[in-house]
Amino acid sequence: MIASEIEACQYGDEQRKGRAVSDTNSSKRPTIYDLAELVGTSPTAVSSVLNGSWKKRRISQKLADRVLKAAQEHGYTVNIQASVLRRDRSNIVGMILPKYDNRFFGAMAEQFETRAREAGLFPVITCTQRDPALELQAAREMLSYQVDYLICTGATDPDQITDLCRAAGVKTLNLDLPGTKAPSILSDNFTAARDLTRVILDACERDFGGGAPLMFIGGRSDDHNTRERRHGFLEAHKERGISVPDHLMITNGYAPEKARETLLKMADVPNGIFVNSTITLEGVVFWLRSLAPERAAQIRYGSFDWDPFGALLPQNVGMVRQDVSALLDLTFRTMKDGTEGNTMQLVPCQLEMPTV
Repeated sequence: MIASEIEACQYGDEQRKGRAVSDTNSSKRPTIYDLAELVGTSPTAVSSVLNGSWKKRRISQKLADRVLKAAQEHGYTVNIQASVLRRDRSNIVGMILPKYDNRFFGAMAEQFETRAREAGLFPVITCTQRDPALELQAAREMLSYQVDYLICTGATDPDQITDLCRAAGVKTLNLDLPGTKAPSILSDNFTAARDLTRVILDACERDFGGGAPLMFIGGRSDDHNTRERRHGFLEAHKERGISVPDHLMITNGYAPEKARETLLKMADVPNGIFVNSTITLEGVVFWLRSLAPERAAQIRYGSFDWDPFGALLPQNVGMVRQDVSALLDLTFRTMKDGTEGNTMQLVPCQLEMPTV
């Protein structure tokens, strides 16, 4: 390891080589020079043990054990941020998430962390609440920590993040929502929404007779995924010669309270409802609880995204479950291959039917 890398392994401010070993009452943390003096070896050997390269440098197991024991006993900690500034790669990979409050994004964060660590990378995740300004701020902070790669999950303006990162020489990838300047990996929203709509229409035809349109509720009209799901929803109706009036296409946000308020104000809600998010589904469930039992029993719904509790309700006829594992398989493969440019890859979803 070169001298600058050795210095970067110190905790906090860089210390002079040869500084006396701190006594037990000192508030200062030990450096590799302190450890070298304690063990009776060179700072280079200590650095090699701490960074895991000691076997390649033919350092004995006995010496390595002594260094590690001393480091543990004296509370040695690596200054990672200083260290990465001395290397070409930090092995840090970042992810920007819009929300933690549904199972899809929660599973995405959890599996991403696991896979990153298995690949020898250090994952850093931050939530930006679907706020473009906060997304850009988060990207700047990621760059300050020398991330090697940044994954923008559900970002409202991924292109501005790509521009910022590209200027810093850092690659990005768009996950869940697409951009136009970096590779995009997302679920096949159109096909899944069309298939789910068919299931809801079949249930309504079986139980109440066919020919009536469903309601679409949830999401934002300017959101790519919502547009694709609306497209699939309308295509399934078109297949059966059913037209959907505009007042049944409700895209006033994902918030549960908006869905509940909208449904409470409607004089005549259709028997079949396509719910465009498990977040929106919370509002639909609160509305269902406000109905008389006989009316609630007449509702059939399907939800884009899966929730185990929503799946247990008697009104549920099907739920779309996005394939987080397949999405992340493609993500890590794209990162490894170094793919760039405006490419888009679609991942099929799974249709979960209620068990009887």
